[in-house]
Amino acid sequence: MADWVGRTAVEIAEAVRRREVTPRQVVAEHLGRIERVEPRVGAFRKVLAEPALAAADALADRDDLAALPLAGVPVAVKDNLPVAGEATRNGSAATSDAPATADHETVRRLRAAGAVVVGLTNVPELCVFGTTDSVFGTTRSPWDLSRSAGGSSGGSAAAVAAAMVPIALGNDGMGSIRIPSANCGVLGLKPGHGSVPADLGHDGWSGMSENGPIATCAADARLMLAVLAGFDDPIGEVGTEGRPLRIALSVNCPTPGIPAAPQLAAAVRDTGRHLAGAGHRVARAEAPYPWWLGAASVGRWLAGTAADARGLHPQLLAPRTRRHAALGRAVTRAGLVRRSQRTAWQRRLEEFFARYDVLVTPTLAQPAPPAHRWHTRGWTGNVLSNARYAPFSHPWNLAGWPALALPAGQHPGFAESLPMSVQLVAPPGGERLLLGLAEELEERRPWPRTALDLPR
Repeated sequence: MADWVGRTAVEIAEAVRRREVTPRQVVAEHLGRIERVEPRVGAFRKVLAEPALAAADALADRDDLAALPLAGVPVAVKDNLPVAGEATRNGSAATSDAPATADHETVRRLRAAGAVVVGLTNVPELCVFGTTDSVFGTTRSPWDLSRSAGGSSGGSAAAVAAAMVPIALGNDGMGSIRIPSANCGVLGLKPGHGSVPADLGHDGWSGMSENGPIATCAADARLMLAVLAGFDDPIGEVGTEGRPLRIALSVNCPTPGIPAAPQLAAAVRDTGRHLAGAGHRVARAEAPYPWWLGAASVGRWLAGTAADARGLHPQLLAPRTRRHAALGRAVTRAGLVRRSQRTAWQRRLEEFFARYDVLVTPTLAQPAPPAHRWHTRGWTGNVLSNARYAPFSHPWNLAGWPALALPAGQHPGFAESLPMSVQLVAPPGGERLLLGLAEELEERRPWPRTALDLPR
């Protein structure tokens, strides 16, 4: 293993600030790792080797290097966010190959904090589906290369899990940070609405989409969130501050008739035992999902895709995307996306969270699907696959509340070390609370942070 590959962002930044290592050395070692393992994982749409090395050299000359929270940290950026000088392809042959004229605000904040962008990560076309494959390739979980990394931030999660970068930028409209984080055995946080600059697509799927961090540990996610959210203190107060929290465990599915696999339900209960051991008050209390919740989320998913596909040549879109967009136009014409849906769901949650501080659920209902070329398959098969394996994430996009995917052991009975994951949810403003709980669980139930040795 190279000296800096596999290290945390916190460790790298501290060493660069103390000038124990140069930004170029850190970036070059990660580019070498990318060259070695990327052909098997498929995390990147484009690796920015020369620009990254040039940025690393420029960083070393900055007068404020010792004050930069992410000094010299390599970062990957999801390919639906503009990066200056690079095309934003969004997983599609229908998008423009013209270079962006400016960085997205989240990318700008990362660079200003000293991070070095080393590449653009793969996504499914228009970030619609829960598996990452497109005309630009198929992204696989580094823990089991026969399985999808998930989507739509699959490239970002896979790059972090394979130690190609210590942190990556993703975004999440129906679970697109948490689903691939679960498949790849890393930590992914969807911040609450308004915590981090969004500005995604036409209207961010009616305000459901948020940008957030993907990392191998809670400390890195906390540091990256601080930079993205513009906190004055880059570390800041975090955690439960010694007070016991009221924690609800729920394994019932938002979609009736889709149960969580027994091992994933068991991971929730095991998480509850660890939290109880840390002094928190833990109880079984099923989340108050209304019958109409899925329809409200799906309506926004469809309508948002229709808006994002506007102006793109339809024959250059995959058939599944064309059908999704067509259904979205019908949903929009029928006026089925209503603000009242979000308000009604939030009121239900406020009643529930008057009794609890944090909710724990499975992140997924089933293990990751195979790493097929899903973009060549029909719309119905894609939607059914997504619904069966990833139904737990969308409620928190509709609510606009923070939610975090956290590694929770390995699936029993699999030859490879296939990760399991649990989801932690808190009311608005609860991002640091969730990260504090993640740190407690990381200490009590540590997970393998990276797949340094890829399976054969």
